[in-house]
Amino acid sequence: MNFYLKLKETVFSVAPIMLLVFLLGVTIAPLGFHLLGQFMLGGVMVIIGLAVFLLGVDIGILPIGERSGAELTSKRNLPLLLAAAFFIGFIVTIAEPDIQVLADQVRRIEASVSKWGLIFAIAAGVGLFVALGILRIILSIPLRVILIISYILVFGLAFFAPQTLQGVAFDSGGATTGPMTVPFILALGVGVAAVRTKSAKNSQENSMDNDGSFGLTGIASIGPVLAVVIFAIAVSRVNVAAEVSQGAGSVSDAETVFGLSVVFSHLPAIAREVVSALAPLAAMAVFFQFTLIKMPPMQVVRMIRGFVLSFIGLVIFLGGAQGGFMPVGQELGVLLGRLAANSSEVVISSTVNGVTKTLFTIPEFAGPAVLILIGCIFGAVVVCAEPAVWVLTDQVEEISGGMIRRKVILVALSAGVAISIGISMARVLYGFSLWYILIPGYVIALALSFWCPKLFTGIAFDSGGVASGPMTSTFILSLTIGVGQAVNGGAAGEAFGVIALVAMTPLIAIQILGIVFKVKTISLEKAEKNSFLEEKP
Repeated sequence: MNFYLKLKETVFSVAPIMLLVFLLGVTIAPLGFHLLGQFMLGGVMVIIGLAVFLLGVDIGILPIGERSGAELTSKRNLPLLLAAAFFIGFIVTIAEPDIQVLADQVRRIEASVSKWGLIFAIAAGVGLFVALGILRIILSIPLRVILIISYILVFGLAFFAPQTLQGVAFDSGGATTGPMTVPFILALGVGVAAVRTKSAKNSQENSMDNDGSFGLTGIASIGPVLAVVIFAIAVSRVNVAAEVSQGAGSVSDAETVFGLSVVFSHLPAIAREVVSALAPLAAMAVFFQFTLIKMPPMQVVRMIRGFVLSFIGLVIFLGGAQGGFMPVGQELGVLLGRLAANSSEVVISSTVNGVTKTLFTIPEFAGPAVLILIGCIFGAVVVCAEPAVWVLTDQVEEISGGMIRRKVILVALSAGVAISIGISMARVLYGFSLWYILIPGYVIALALSFWCPKLFTGIAFDSGGVASGPMTSTFILSLTIGVGQAVNGGAAGEAFGVIALVAMTPLIAIQILGIVFKVKTISLEKAEKNSFLEEKP
């Protein structure tokens, strides 16, 4: 039954994207039979693979994180806890599917960047900042202080990194918080926060002024940005200029080879990479089993089943992403980019039985507007389709006691993510700097933390990675890369940064909702007080 629930979640997540691509592929951006078939096959593999992977994580991998967090916290050994937090963050991030996808995307465009070098840098950043987040909870350091200091450091160092990798650095922060990493981080955070709460004499659970375990995921997502910035500075002498042939090679093959062969041809290499990614996690599980958690035999068998399912699911998911979603999304971006860059009127027509009929005409000036509008539509659909977003909306509605409805949150997130992807398309078209958006956006987000209830600030920074899920890492980034290749003569470096913009939106949207909730609460308290005074004789 769990598999069917996971399958339902992934269908609702991926199917809207498949429908939009199909509609675009038979209208304004004709993809042809081979590419559409390749994309649909890749989409089915992404749906099935993600469902199997998530099921494996639930039954075999999640319990390790939960038990490890509880046992490590109960030992009350701070050096051990921090070292284990770093170790767990590092190992789990290596196995994160979104990071694997991002690294493949970067490798396609920036050929000089080592895929595993990038993954190890991201993993080290996650591990370091997970340990920092645990230390913050134990020492009761305000979340706002950690965030402000960390982002000042990140933006300060980012200016010294090569421009071609600045967007990659900020994208890595959004891609890190995926279905593998988040459960482990949350398990550690909840365990530590629970112990601290029990030991505190005057603590108030669920208080709006107590961020508790919230914010740990937000802190962890800063680590990869800082790590990749340092990594980029270290390799700044390497020429990372992208070539058109590097980004479009798989697409040309797709035009001559049936999609089935193209998609399945990736599986052997992907299987070897997945073994390399999951092996450290399996070794960690074995080590913790003998030294820390000591699960009974039945649960060990269940854990092994979970690892097997995770392996199968991850291979199928990455096969569909690399063989279908990424190359076809990139080709669709190329076609849409050419449409936007075309300096003449574009006529969309269809031919039936030798008779050509004009469907509609796109004026010369409307090309960029059409591309930006399509980006906004994809953004609105992607964020509403992400299963993690529905979990977040339930969480906020529950915390606010129903005063902030799920529909309001979804509208806010949809509008924000739609605008962020529209801005990303405009940035690729017109070439303005990523800093023009990121710096004001984070300044606003950090400024709002002074007025927003602490609990909502923690949820907001945790939710930054929620919006930038598998669909953003696979399809949206590929689409933006294709647009960049078409508009900028093959240079697609401007595409990186789209995940960062998507991840930034919830920081602002959720905190605004928190401030609205705070204002409503104060108004209700005043109204109740006035009503009490009027009734008092």
